[in-house]
Amino acid sequence: MVTASFRDGLLEAVPRLRAFAISLTGNVERADDLVQETIVKAWANCDKFQEGTNQIAWMTTILRNEFYNQFRSKSREVEDVDGGYTDRLSVLPTQDGHMEMDDFKTALLRLPEEQREALILVGASGFSYIEAAEVCGCAIGTIKSRVSRARERLAEIMGLDLEKGFGPDEISKAIVEETSSS
Repeated sequence: MVTASFRDGLLEAVPRLRAFAISLTGNVERADDLVQETIVKAWANCDKFQEGTNQIAWMTTILRNEFYNQFRSKSREVEDVDGGYTDRLSVLPTQDGHMEMDDFKTALLRLPEEQREALILVGASGFSYIEAAEVCGCAIGTIKSRVSRARERLAEIMGLDLEKGFGPDEISKAIVEETSSS
């Protein structure tokens, strides 16, 4: 319950809080907002104030903490009044990548075991052809042939044109390029 002395203490503190807020922010409008936020928080937490202690000091602490909280949160924000920064943050939709990965896994399982093993060793695990040949117990030329045939078969199963390469389709690329250049 807010007492009359607490309410009077709030009103008495306003000029000193405002002066302190201006010294912190360097901006009258921001200082007034900070003082208003301080009063709201003090009012909401009046039960935590101990009568007989220095109410102005208590409220000044609230103001100072609120200032630093706002400062910390603003340091992680980017001011983007005209939306230009946001427009440059265009990204491709992630659902296509998940679906393509599922398609890839399905296609990989359709490869003959020897081709799949060679492709995973060289393409995904980073083994050299020599190391992969040692793991599989066959000649280097055999590993190279298996990897080559596996890549060709994967492209065929997935309907990919190896000349164009991999990545987003033409429509997705065009959308991202359009929003990035705007």
